[in-house]
Amino acid sequence: MSNSTNRRPIITHQNPKSPISEAYRTLRTNIQFSSIDEELRVIMVTSAGPGEGKSTTLTNLAVAYAQADKKVLVIDADLRKPTMHHTFIVSNRWGLTNLLTNQLTIREVLQETFIPNLTIISSGPIPPNPSEILASKKMISTLDELKEQFDIILIDTPPAIAVTDSQIIATRVDGVILVVDSDKVKRDAALKAKQNLENVRARILGVVLNNVDRKNKEAYYYYYYGESQ
Repeated sequence: MSNSTNRRPIITHQNPKSPISEAYRTLRTNIQFSSIDEELRVIMVTSAGPGEGKSTTLTNLAVAYAQADKKVLVIDADLRKPTMHHTFIVSNRWGLTNLLTNQLTIREVLQETFIPNLTIISSGPIPPNPSEILASKKMISTLDELKEQFDIILIDTPPAIAVTDSQIIATRVDGVILVVDSDKVKRDAALKAKQNLENVRARILGVVLNNVDRKNKEAYYYYYYGESQ
């Protein structure tokens, strides 16, 4: 899986038959089968640090779900450096911050995208207090209401070791996917991100390892369950 800046390509949409697109579909399947007794409806995607491909991973995973006829919602909860409005070419004049501060309703912040079955709530104006807004009771009630309207909700958050935002959201979702860039991130940083999430009892579904040497067999990404060694 490759990273890109700001206006990132959506390979699952542009080239759905590519091996990388198949890797995202496999990731979707792994998530679906990672819980037998309960359905995973709200999933957060984060990374250890910036530029590891978390937003690219979330975007393509969202499209993979939409292509499976799931009603998908993407929420850009990175209230510090939001990018999803660029990716899906929607307005960011209003969004999650307006909703959580009771300025707008859910209906007013939902935006359809050019991907069938895929809706987005962009971040909205960047607030001075992102962590406090995300920790509000309004965030919990909003997710409960949105679960009645969508099959799957994917939430983009800031990196897990940079600020507390991702830890806050991790307590409000069904599971977390941690994205790690094999070329950029040191093992200690990845373990620190994992520990930060485990400190709030987040349910880590697995890790997506980006930029693996593709000369290795089937090295588009590596996804694993459970405890890391």
